[in-house]
Amino acid sequence: MKAKQDLAAWLEPRGLSFNEEKTRVVHLSNGVDFLGFNVGRFREKLIIKPSRDALQRARKRIGTTARENSGSPTENLVRTLSPFVRGWSTYYRTVCSKETFNLLDAHTFEILKRWAMRRHRRKPWGWIKRRYWGKFQPGRSSKWVFGTPEHYLQQASWMPIQRHTLVKDDASPDDPELEEYWRNRRRKRVQAVGEPKKILSLAYRQQGLCPRCGLDLIDGAGFDPDDVQDWAKWFTGSLRAIHVHHLTYRSKGGSDHPSNLELIHTACHRQVHAGDRKRDTQQAATG
Repeated sequence: MKAKQDLAAWLEPRGLSFNEEKTRVVHLSNGVDFLGFNVGRFREKLIIKPSRDALQRARKRIGTTARENSGSPTENLVRTLSPFVRGWSTYYRTVCSKETFNLLDAHTFEILKRWAMRRHRRKPWGWIKRRYWGKFQPGRSSKWVFGTPEHYLQQASWMPIQRHTLVKDDASPDDPELEEYWRNRRRKRVQAVGEPKKILSLAYRQQGLCPRCGLDLIDGAGFDPDDVQDWAKWFTGSLRAIHVHHLTYRSKGGSDHPSNLELIHTACHRQVHAGDRKRDTQQAATG
């Protein structure tokens, strides 16, 4: 095809080429799956949504997690499932995902229902419902939130759809006249990660930059959100790329007031902490 030939000619000077075993040409009306997304044309409109395989993998993951926690306390199951559900919905929040989110929530409910009924085989459904489901999410009237008032399961359908805003075709980070434009994008970038209001206010105050190294808080941290598992790790804290740093440590009387806080990269925090420890050691040795 001419389109493939043109692309091959464009890739060649860049040292790239098509993998013939993995490359296939399809009509958009048939759709194509890529990185967990399905891209296709429906009624003359291009639609991007989570692929069926991606939904099936998520269903399998939730079912496996429930079986592995068949004897665990409710809080443990919630703490295991919530990061994945939240990470999965965050990954797909920029496309047409509402219907898929509802399907995943319905499947999760059935999985949790079976999980609860296996634990209480002699109890009626009404008793089980009152024990494991309720109005646990503040601001929501739904009675079908699983967990406890302290630990409840995030639902995929709670994730709002947030369309990705494309960069202007002629916008360059090196253009001094566009400084405000890039500053606003950096602020929204932190907000899109789903951080609490305290972190968002700090990011806004710092114009989306790390005050230690001067780089973008998210992009400068080397965090790549284009992976479901990475998003899940982000929400568990195991892949946390930004850190709320106390200018005066709490161990030395510092408070949690915003004036004593700054938002920095986790890597920058390690360097600051290591430098402070070295200085304290030297002062103790000379004192």
